[in-house]
Amino acid sequence: MDSYPRRWQTLALLGIAQFMLILDVTVVAISLPLMGADLGLDRQTVTWVVSAYTLTFGGLMLLGGRIADLVGPKTMVLLGLALFTLASLATGAAQDGVVVLIGRVGQGLGAAMLSPSALSVVVRMFEGDERNKALGIWSALGGGGAAVGVLVGGLLAAGPGWPWVFYINVPIGVAVLVTLLRLLPKLPAVETGQRRSADVLGALLVTAATGSVIYGMIGAGEAGWLAPRTLVMFAVGVVLYLLFGWRQRTAAAPLMDLGLLFRRPVVAGTFVIAIGTALMVAVFFLGSFYLQNTADLGPLVTGLLFLPVAIMTMIGAQLSGRIIGTWGGRRLAIIGLVTAAVGLAVPAFWPTTVGVVLGVSIGSAGIGTLFVVASATALGQVAPHEAGIASGIVSTFHEFGASTGAAVTSSLAAGNLTSHATGGYVTAFTVAAIAAAVGAIISGALISRRQPSPAATPVH
Repeated sequence: MDSYPRRWQTLALLGIAQFMLILDVTVVAISLPLMGADLGLDRQTVTWVVSAYTLTFGGLMLLGGRIADLVGPKTMVLLGLALFTLASLATGAAQDGVVVLIGRVGQGLGAAMLSPSALSVVVRMFEGDERNKALGIWSALGGGGAAVGVLVGGLLAAGPGWPWVFYINVPIGVAVLVTLLRLLPKLPAVETGQRRSADVLGALLVTAATGSVIYGMIGAGEAGWLAPRTLVMFAVGVVLYLLFGWRQRTAAAPLMDLGLLFRRPVVAGTFVIAIGTALMVAVFFLGSFYLQNTADLGPLVTGLLFLPVAIMTMIGAQLSGRIIGTWGGRRLAIIGLVTAAVGLAVPAFWPTTVGVVLGVSIGSAGIGTLFVVASATALGQVAPHEAGIASGIVSTFHEFGASTGAAVTSSLAAGNLTSHATGGYVTAFTVAAIAAAVGAIISGALISRRQPSPAATPVH
């Protein structure tokens, strides 16, 4: 262990970098109404500001981890951080929707390179109890990013303006990058016993498949869910998913083990993380637009009103982490999703500022439990050598869930995102509540009654 004497300092810097990636979803959500109004963005483009980042991040994450194994994680950490920083600068300076979306894709690509590579460095620098402590710190960054993001987003959007939601990453990214150049150990590449290659085609296929489905969902707000264009995009997505499955069976070094993907615990864990993240993004997306465009509150007040939401998410995660060993993942998933359904039903029946804040705060406590359940369920029964790829699958579905949540809720509330009407919000919150209730039933069927042991490998 003395071979990495500055491992804790390195962990702190990698943690700051990871914190930026996680924070980037909620911090942007608070500034979306102002950004859309300032740049004249339509509803679909505003939705893609969220989905372009999470889709690219999730779709290329496994590829980023694989390349890190081949070339060494230090190279990928530095390249990913540099790209994320430059893309943040470009997004903040954007004067139209095209440049914003290009910048968001660049941020997602940088995040996909940085996040799995940084986690690989953490795992390899620490051993035994120190590793568990380091991974615990890493896991806590997710909840912390959500909580800080809503407040920072409100402060920046209300103060210097929405571009600083992205500009703030630049000085932090440069400072961390310069310091990591000196501190980050040059860890060797990992020999996998397979041909030294990365499945770029597989990564592009799964990203394009998910992108097609998301595109159809976003466009359904105007075209309709059964419109030919919507159905065609869904069909294209299905075909691309089938091609991805074929590619994984024929590639020399496949992106993921499809056999692992279809194991019941992994299926259950990915379902829980996907619906949990979709509901979380729905809360931030709908709440941000309602409070700013319908209730006429500023971004700072919106950020402050969202603090209980972020705090309740963290409380739900912390509490479930303490009792999952006793209660089991199945019971906690059902309780969490039922709590989310009850909370999201409040603004559906009471579409006021108080109703929205109260309802999504209650729902967020349930949503917070799902992140712990997902990791414990998916990773608690896999072999040690499979934990890395299983964690990568769960993290991928985390981002895909975020993309789906933004797309569906935006389309359902399409007519009211820029007006004072509440009909679209009522519909979107109602569907979200129903989805959570149905998710509770599906989770109860998927998750084994056996109590999973808490997973050591974190999501993200």
